[in-house]
Amino acid sequence: MLRILDHLEEWLITLLIGAATLLIFTAVLHRYSMDLSNAWGWDAVYDWLFRINLSWAQELCIYMFVWMAKFGAAYGVRTGIHVGVDVLINNLREGLRSKFVLFGLLAGALFTGLVGSFGVNFVWHLSHTDATSPDLELPVWIVYLAIPLGSYLMCFRFLEVAWSFYRTGELPRHEHAYVEGLEEEVEQAQTAGRQEPVYLGEAITLAEEREHMHGGHLEHHPPGGTHEPDAGGARKGGEDRS
Repeated sequence: MLRILDHLEEWLITLLIGAATLLIFTAVLHRYSMDLSNAWGWDAVYDWLFRINLSWAQELCIYMFVWMAKFGAAYGVRTGIHVGVDVLINNLREGLRSKFVLFGLLAGALFTGLVGSFGVNFVWHLSHTDATSPDLELPVWIVYLAIPLGSYLMCFRFLEVAWSFYRTGELPRHEHAYVEGLEEEVEQAQTAGRQEPVYLGEAITLAEEREHMHGGHLEHHPPGGTHEPDAGGARKGGEDRS
């Protein structure tokens, strides 16, 4: 069940940001095409573009970005990508640190739960009015549904992370090189006896570790070929050459 909710959350965020980006691009292209056709005297093209009404595009994009932000905040809690200042907390002894972390997570759940409850009350009162949005003329209570839905989902994510931390002592951490599904491919390669693939993020991590081991001084090879050490070792500058 949680896996379905996770995927639904990700699909909704992806759909909203993709649709908003495409709509903004189309609206900007439409506006500049009208300006150019008017400046160049293309009356037929201008009349055709003028009949296409995209005045609602900006309003719809704003609403989609608001919904994306609310659900994206919940996704951030689940994956641990929110920025936090934890220098002091991490320097506390383990027992005290755990209590502070749990307090912070539960405080976040309380806050988002309150925002969601106030949002429900707000949306309920809006639903009994005739208020509509300026361009799309949508009932505004539909637009403001993002507040209770996104806040309650974020509250649930805080409780989920708090319960996981209470059981395991681990917080979710976001790995920039992580791509879902790659672990299964590595396991299949190990089972079949094939060479395990090395991905870009893993290669970058290995390079950083190698540089750290060498104190930041890596051997630089000249361009145009590979450097192969002499079988007899490095020659000294004072040796005679025949």
